[in-house]
Amino acid sequence: MAEKILVVDDEENLLDVVGDYLRLNSFEVYTATRGQEALRLFQELEPDLVILDLNLPDLSGEEICTAIRRTSDVPIMMLSAKSAEEDKVTGLYLGADDYMTKPFSPRELVGRVNAILRRTRNKGSLSEIYAYGDGDLILDNQLRTVKKRGEEVSLTPNEYRILQVLMQYPEQVFSRGRLIHLALGYDFEGYDRTVDSHIKNLRQKIEDDLKEPRYILTVYGVGYKFSGGSR
Repeated sequence: MAEKILVVDDEENLLDVVGDYLRLNSFEVYTATRGQEALRLFQELEPDLVILDLNLPDLSGEEICTAIRRTSDVPIMMLSAKSAEEDKVTGLYLGADDYMTKPFSPRELVGRVNAILRRTRNKGSLSEIYAYGDGDLILDNQLRTVKKRGEEVSLTPNEYRILQVLMQYPEQVFSRGRLIHLALGYDFEGYDRTVDSHIKNLRQKIEDDLKEPRYILTVYGVGYKFSGGSR
């Protein structure tokens, strides 16, 4: 079954071009020119990915992204004429998976869409074992254990779930809010900064040098990502 993509932009010409390129790559494409229409279609269609312009007549792309993230972890790619680093950081912090500035190459956009979907297609099926740093750090999902150089590391349930998400998607940047949603659930009643405490504890347990961590890296202004331990 073809994957569904919702493209949201108030430029009809852009919708036509992006839609044509995506359909040529076997995607099922739906479009919206206004924010309220986009949110309605999102609920009806449950798309596999959303391509979202930030400047819309009624709602901003940031508002739409925030609304989607309240109930869903669907991949979101933001499109915008805003090219400042601060705008990109804000988009990623709100939960976007990627950010492209206009004008852009439709072929590159399709390439990025495919890359995002490759990362998320098997999201529901965890590998039994994740091993990094030439086996230095191992997470075993079947046994629910984490070992550092062969020695089991004692983690709280929340620490385990956060590390599990990070290790499942190496090099992918997660905002604090998104980590909470993925690891702890949408009904978690803590604050975004709660993640900082969990990350601090995880680093104390799995890193050799807290000043130069190899595994859990901070992405300034956005959140955290898991590296392969090659630093």
